[in-house]
Amino acid sequence: MDAVTPDSARLPDTETGRPSRHEAEEAVRTLIAWAGDDPAREGLLDTPKRVAKAWEEWFSGYGADPAAALGKTFEDVQGYDDMVMLTNIDVESHCEHHLAPIMGVAHVAYLPSAAVVGISKIARVVEIFAKRMQTQETMTAQIADALMEAMQPRGVAILIDAKHQCMTTRGVHHPNVSTITSTFTGEFKTDANLRDRFMRLAENARL
Repeated sequence: MDAVTPDSARLPDTETGRPSRHEAEEAVRTLIAWAGDDPAREGLLDTPKRVAKAWEEWFSGYGADPAAALGKTFEDVQGYDDMVMLTNIDVESHCEHHLAPIMGVAHVAYLPSAAVVGISKIARVVEIFAKRMQTQETMTAQIADALMEAMQPRGVAILIDAKHQCMTTRGVHHPNVSTITSTFTGEFKTDANLRDRFMRLAENARL
């Protein structure tokens, strides 16, 4: 089986020293004051609570298990063994360097070996890894790893096309730049025709 993400780069299984909700809200108040505004101002009084609640949603992937999402498979597929592909899965993530949004789409395909998984579960795996502090390269590899480990398919193909607000709203300020990452395992890696077929389907989906 292809190994995409090294063990050293994987998340630990348990949390240690997680701050309380109150501490998180106090941190937001500190940032508001550091930015130059008054956290006690009427319009900002509830902002720390709102930000903490937003972070619970934006980073909910830390509390989700991709293996559990892929745990149920279906073997009665009448011998189907060709590509299964989902296109234009929404990606809403945050850059781990600036905590700025990453917005785009993912195209995911796999070649089943003995069973298939519910298509919504593949979208769920993308969401789990997206809702963490990420680099796009790492996220691409993590999605491939999760599918390979849970399903043991004959191969996986991932392509993510996204814009990073860390470079569109700050820094170099290039709002039209899109970042594309891809990874291939198994037969997608060794079969150029299969890989090209995936890329054509992804390209057509992006039109």
